[in-house]
Amino acid sequence: MLETLRNAFRIKDIRSRIIFTFFMLVVIRIGCELPIPGVNGEVFREWFENQGTDGLGFFNAITGGSFINMSVFALNITPYITSSIIMQLLTIVIPKLEEMQRDGEEGRKKIAEITRYVTVALALIESIAMTYGFYKGGYLINKSPITVILVAVTLTAGSAVLMWIGERITEKGVGNGISIVLTINIISRIPQDMATLWSQFIAGKSIPKGVVAALIICAIIIAMVVFVIVLQDAQRRIPVQYSKKIQGRKQVGGQQSHIPLRVNTSGVIPVIFAQSLMQTPVIIANFIGKGNGTGIGSKILRGLSQSNWCNPDEPVYTIGLLLYIVLIIAFAYFYTQITFNPLEIANNMKRAGGFIPGIRPGKPTSDYLNQILNYVVFIGAVGLTIVAVIPIFFNGVFKADVSFGGTSIIIIVGVIIETLKQIESQMRVRYYKGFLND
Repeated sequence: MLETLRNAFRIKDIRSRIIFTFFMLVVIRIGCELPIPGVNGEVFREWFENQGTDGLGFFNAITGGSFINMSVFALNITPYITSSIIMQLLTIVIPKLEEMQRDGEEGRKKIAEITRYVTVALALIESIAMTYGFYKGGYLINKSPITVILVAVTLTAGSAVLMWIGERITEKGVGNGISIVLTINIISRIPQDMATLWSQFIAGKSIPKGVVAALIICAIIIAMVVFVIVLQDAQRRIPVQYSKKIQGRKQVGGQQSHIPLRVNTSGVIPVIFAQSLMQTPVIIANFIGKGNGTGIGSKILRGLSQSNWCNPDEPVYTIGLLLYIVLIIAFAYFYTQITFNPLEIANNMKRAGGFIPGIRPGKPTSDYLNQILNYVVFIGAVGLTIVAVIPIFFNGVFKADVSFGGTSIIIIVGVIIETLKQIESQMRVRYYKGFLND
């Protein structure tokens, strides 16, 4: 990795892109510290700390702490992520959008433009809902209409600016801008989480106990990172043979290729879907002050909250973890089905004269791909579940109250790997350009 970056800085264009990306990230971190005018940040922080990690810990982590700071970037890029997922789902059911997607670069530009409008609309809706919660909870400095409008507009504008910065990073920097924004936000919370682990398990302990605790923590983190790297890169390669064709007096084709099926086809999306579905009722209940009762509704909400799972004192709430695992596996299959079409791939192979050795072209090929895909997706879903559950287990059993979890590791590792691959690809392109120019 260091060698790749060192070589990249020797190329002027790539060096400029890396520096541009760095300065954009500095702007983001500054924005995460700028308070929203009209919001009483101290009162809100006090309320947030009383909520523990009930659905808000991960949200605060992906916003880089801007949520607890009530900064202008408090919504962060979550509306953009939601709108992107919505557009992917709509592309499957709306023929016009599907046609746009197949139109190449022009079609993708149109879909990206629609996604921006949806993002602003979602940000406005979320801003209004959040401002209403601030109004009812007494977190506003005053309750004048001007203050309410100012808070809602600021939250919406902050999310729109972050979307714009992410797109500029994609265009003029390195890597996928939105993913990099999300990653830097998560990374910014790691020092605080490490400090929490230090104070809980190492500080004040005897030297032998402190050393053992530190080694165990480091071993768990390193093992999870290595596991995620293997999970992200693992793939099942299905061999494809192309038949020879006669063009003029020559035989062409006949080459061998393969279809790479990634084990973790859906990435971190199933975990985010499952978390969102289970934590949204908890967050809403916390905002309206209905999450701490003694009735059956409050008990269900506590079962949906990750902070109550794997707690030896109250094991009944761990039932929520079983639901969480089922949702991760279900969403892994669902998302893969809408993004990977075995029938379309089989038809394209048939038109190009390709076939899988031992499998007839057409529907038998589609059935074979679907069978292999189901097997591969299950392995990937189990891997995702392991990464997501391990931090929850330690948080529950050992009370390690940190926001940094398996989802964060998957995002960080995945984005770093993809960014380095893109830098290497750009370096390779420039190398060949120089070779051809010589």
